[in-house]
Order: sequence, then C-alpha cells, then structure tokens
Amino acid sequence: MICIDEIQRKPGLFSIIRSIVDEWGENGKFLVLGSASRDLLKQSAESLAGRISYNKLGPFLYSEVYKKVSLERYIERGGFPKSLLAEDTGVSIKWREDFIITFLERDLMLWAGFSPETMRRMWKMLAHVNGQTVNFSMFGKSLGVSNVTVHNYIDLLQGTYMLEVLPPYISNAGKRLVKAPKVYVADSGITTVLLGLRDFSDISAHPALGSIWEQIVLTNLKGHFPYASFYYYRTSAGAEVDLVMEVQNKVFVIVCKSSVAPTLSKGNYFAIEDINPIHTFIVCPAKKGWPMKKGIDVITITELYKKIIEKFK
Repeated sequence: MICIDEIQRKPGLFSIIRSIVDEWGENGKFLVLGSASRDLLKQSAESLAGRISYNKLGPFLYSEVYKKVSLERYIERGGFPKSLLAEDTGVSIKWREDFIITFLERDLMLWAGFSPETMRRMWKMLAHVNGQTVNFSMFGKSLGVSNVTVHNYIDLLQGTYMLEVLPPYISNAGKRLVKAPKVYVADSGITTVLLGLRDFSDISAHPALGSIWEQIVLTNLKGHFPYASFYYYRTSAGAEVDLVMEVQNKVFVIVCKSSVAPTLSKGNYFAIEDINPIHTFIVCPAKKGWPMKKGIDVITITELYKKIIEKFK
C-alpha cells in the first residue's frame, strides 16, 4: 500500500493516482490523508469518481478511551490524542495552543483571502458563544468584516471539521421556530484553551460547562452514527431541546445536562410533545443511567450507543 499524507498540498496527484489505479485494476492500494475542504473533495470526486471511498478520522470518542481516561480529563483536554494522553496538563495545553497556531498559519493558508488573525479572533468569539445561535451581523461588526466573510470563515472551519453547525429541526407542529443555526467548536479541548480554562476545576465553575457538555455529546453521537442527521429545536414560545437525531427514519430527542441529577424543564417537555420522538434520552455525567418516566431515560455517555441501538430491535 502507498500512503500519501497532506494530499491537499498537491491536488494534482489525484489525476496521477487515477491513472495508476486504472492500470493496476485493484482496490486498496492507496491511503490518502489530508485536511478536508470542499475544493479538495470536489477535485478528488471528479478525478477518482468510482475509485475512492471517504472516511472521516475524528478525535477519540469517549467510548474508545473511558477505561483509561476519566470523563473530567476528556472534558478538559478533548479528544485529540496528543492533548488527551499528554503527561501533564501543561503539556496538553501547550500542544493545543501550538495546534491552533499551526492550523491557522499553515493548514488554512491554502485558501485565498484568509486572514489568520481575523480567524483566530472569530474562533475565540465562537468559543464564547459555543452552542448558541450565531448572529452573523454582530460577528461582522465586531471583526470589521462583511457578513459574507463571516459565512465564508464559518464554512471553512466547518469544512475542516473544527466547527459543528447545527440547523433547526422543522417539525409539523406549525410552531414559530428559531431558524438561525447553532454553532459548536468541535473539540472540548480546543474550546477550553480558547476560553483560557486550564483544568476541570476552572471548567466546572464556568458558564461554558453546559455547552461544552452538549458539544461532547454531539461529537460522540456523530462518531457512533455517521449517517444520522442532527438538529436542534427551539420555538419562540420557549419549547427547546438540545439535539434531535434522525437515523433510519427514526427520531430521537437528546437532552444534554451537565448535572449528575438532571431534570427536564417545561420547555423540554413542550418540545418533546411537539417532536413526538420514539424515545428521549437525557445524557449526563453520572456513573449510571436510570429510567425517568415512560419514553424518557437518563443515560451516561458510555451508554449512549447501546441504548439507542436497543430501540432498533
């Protein structure tokens, strides 16, 4: 097998690979690695249509490391291996800070019209509104750029898997919905370092804990269910749930609570009634889950995959 890393730096290789693949007539001879982008994926699809399979390699899911890593450390450091498995907190923070600098000043410099300083400022702003709907006009005014530039920068972060953009769930209930997208920084360790939070004691006392927990639940769900669709739900009347997951024509409501003794608000119950899911799961950092009432279970993040799969039997 031939492995080619950082393929985005030499996109012309795709046509060469196509010729070799056609000549050899065999599958699985090339492993191509690189940062994702719409342009890169478009070019690979045109050059290697019918000859390529895509796999997203994200940071660790908690189910992959929970036997060796505490949940507090996972929340604090995120899922990137060199951050999560670093020998101490200082080394982990330094790796994440270096990653951000390298990502901004090397990886993203491939795109024309991109400013590392503006992107860093916007990334920090996004960390402060993590898990909230984005006001593009406010961002543009704060950064001194146009709304179009804000959209382009968010698209770029999303295309390189540094950002999760969640659209609203459109139900048939005829409700007035909040329709702006919700945005999450895609790794909790990157979020904490952008917010200047050093360790879990800082995080647990910070208002961002709830949104960081939502991001962790979303990331782990996407890792376990890569073909599912994810949304949020909020109406102008106050009905709200964090996540709505559609997979194989089944709809689940996921409520993320950072407390070990979670409760549902009236707005949560109203949203569940509007959506009418086959089941609702409240994901919290407890040691073990329990049934709350009919159709609603409290579960841990390690139980997440198993409990959802059980609903397909």
